[in-house]
This record gives sequence, structure tokens and C-alpha cells, in this order.
Amino acid sequence: MNHVQLGRSGLSVSRLALGTMNFGTETSEPDSHAIMDRAHEHGVNFFDTADVYADGRTEQIIGRWFAQGDGRRDRTVLATKLYLPTGRWPNESRLSALHIRRACDASLRRLGTDHIDLYQMHHIDRNTPWEEIWEAFGVLRQQGKVLYFGSSNFAGWHLAQAQEAARARHALGLVAEQSIYNLMNRWAELEVLPAARHYGLGLIPWSPLNGGVLGGVLRKREQGGASRGATGRSAAVLARHQETIEAYERLCADLGEEPANVGLAWLLAQDGVTAPIIGPRTAGQLDGSLRAAAITLDGSTLARLDELFPPPGPNGPKPAPEAYAW
Repeated sequence: MNHVQLGRSGLSVSRLALGTMNFGTETSEPDSHAIMDRAHEHGVNFFDTADVYADGRTEQIIGRWFAQGDGRRDRTVLATKLYLPTGRWPNESRLSALHIRRACDASLRRLGTDHIDLYQMHHIDRNTPWEEIWEAFGVLRQQGKVLYFGSSNFAGWHLAQAQEAARARHALGLVAEQSIYNLMNRWAELEVLPAARHYGLGLIPWSPLNGGVLGGVLRKREQGGASRGATGRSAAVLARHQETIEAYERLCADLGEEPANVGLAWLLAQDGVTAPIIGPRTAGQLDGSLRAAAITLDGSTLARLDELFPPPGPNGPKPAPEAYAW
């Protein structure tokens, strides 16, 4: 597994990030521990979680894994998030200084660690001023509780707001943005990805397979296997785009690669992308995903993928406003 710097920071992370949202819900604690052990065996050191996953149980599962010792915590770049409600009372959500302090301390307790490597805002807070947010984050950094800060689900202009406010305080600011980004959802290319590149933020795509639709859903259905991409909202997406997905799976078969790995490899080929988040439910799924980091897509394949999944705007894969103007 190759490692790269996270944005303009000096922090080295694996090219795939281990997402843990299934831990404690779809995946049992013993299996979750096995997945994390396997991730380290393969050189995956970047783990992503959040305080709201499984009502906090996911962080606890990770914390008990760290407690097994043998360098597990030291080898892990640990990212978690705050913002979403953790209770029903006021100040148990969003990004007030009060909630930031309480949420960080609660995550540290559940994770059984003295610091978070990357603390991410799960969403923009439209009611809290950046002066308050950066002051609260600055205290956490001074206390040694957090090393780096990141965002998630921000618009490009939100990234600019955050960075300019940090610059006014002579602070490092954000080092990463976690955004939805995949072949079927390329809106990040208009504003978010260009802003991230401009400010030196690493982009961490979530939902890299668009809820499983890009993971070989049609082939799995033909083979009688269960597929996440064939249920719920993903089923509606599949119904609208079935012909395109059929063509995509044929292309992947011609390449001799799994559709999921081609989708991940495409993301890894995009300038500014640091590490797509994979969310394996089993150690076997993790093993299969690692192939993506070794795939190099040639120019003709990338062009064909652009034909199947056109970028936003009529002028090709360009940032705004070039995508739709001059």
C-alpha cells in the first residue's frame, strides 16, 4: 500500500481509508477487530469514524481494539467527526465551542486515546461564526487533544471561508475535506475539488461506489447474491441508470477487473484525491478492495468512463466556471 501526504500537511496516510460505519451494526466487534488487524497487515493506516456511528459504539469498538496494544494506536492515523446530534438537549450538536469541547472529550473516552489525529466537522454550521469555531479548535490543539482539522460535506465557498478565517488567526486551518465523490456523482469537480486543491486540502471521497451501484450490482444479482446496491435508494438509482451500469460492468469485464476496484481506481487517478473511504463488512471485502490501489487506468479507459458518466457542465471535466462558461 502506497502512502501520500494528506493535503499540504506532513501527515502520511494510505491511499485507501478504512471506513468504520458498519462496525457495531452490520459487522460484529470480533469481525471489526479482524478487519482493522488485516488493514494494518496491508499497510492501511488511515481509519475514519464518527461520534454518531452506531450511537457511539463504533468508537468504543475501535477503542477496545487499540487497548489490545502491540502498537495498534501508534500505527493508526485516526480520524473522527463531530456535528450531528448525540443527544436531545440543546448544545448536543453542531459546532458551538461548548459542543466542540464536550464532543471531543466524549470521543477521546470512547476511543481510549489521548488525542485525535484528524478531527472533522461532519457538516457546515450555518449559525456558528468561524471565529468561535477556530478558537475552540485552537484550544484543543494547544491541549494536545487534536493534531489536524478537516471538514465534510462543505461547499467550495465554505472551504474558502474556513481557510481565510484560519489564515486571519495565523492558523494552519483545514488539511482535508471529506466529500461525496464517485463516477456517478461528480459535482465535487465544479467547486469543491478545485477549492481543495487551491488551499492544499486532501480530498477524501465518501460513497466511492455510490451506495454499491458501482460495485458490480447487476452481476451479483444475476448470480443470486445479495447486493447493497440493489436495495433502498440505490435501487432507485440503478433503475434510472441500468443501461449505463450494464455498459460499465461490461467495460470492467473487458479490463479483467472488479467493477468496485475500477471505480476506486478512477478516484485515485483524479488530481487532488488522497484516499477514498472503503467500508468493508468483512476482512474478505477489505482484501478485495486493496486491488484498486494497484490498477492504472489508461487514457482510453478514462475517456470511456467520461462517456458513460459525463462530468457536470457541457464543456467536459473542468472546474467552474470553465465547465459551463469561458
